[in-house]
Amino acid sequence: MDLEKFTVEAKNAELAVKSLFNKLKKTPRRELDDKIHALHEEAFDKIDCMTCGNCCKTTSPIFYQKDIERIANHLRIKPSEVIGKYLHLDAENDFVLNESPCPFLSEGNHCSVYDARPTACREYPHTNRKRVYQVLDLSAKNALICPAVFYIFKEINSK
Repeated sequence: MDLEKFTVEAKNAELAVKSLFNKLKKTPRRELDDKIHALHEEAFDKIDCMTCGNCCKTTSPIFYQKDIERIANHLRIKPSEVIGKYLHLDAENDFVLNESPCPFLSEGNHCSVYDARPTACREYPHTNRKRVYQVLDLSAKNALICPAVFYIFKEINSK
């Protein structure tokens, strides 16, 4: 996976991606789900997250209290220590990582807290969820971060 090449391609396509997402909002919901779900499977047959890890290298998920507690249990520390060491409140009053890349990202793009990872990480990149139309704006942002999401919407645009 050539992340530099992907980043340039995604950045160059940013306006086209936004335009496509505005068109997709007018697609019947069931049809949109079916298209995206089929392409999700195709994308992840071609793209291995372990060769990328761009989401973990460039963004932060939101950490809910249950996520913090699960990670604290996994690390065998107190939830307050997870917050103090790794997190801060952002402008929306959500807990997010202090820095990128994610401090739990280890060599080979492995997650050191994988079994306890936050809900947002478990659901990422959200292209296999029901009612994808509810997260189209988020998916537009993810298309600029995740090669698999970029692939999905590039394929939709080409059809």
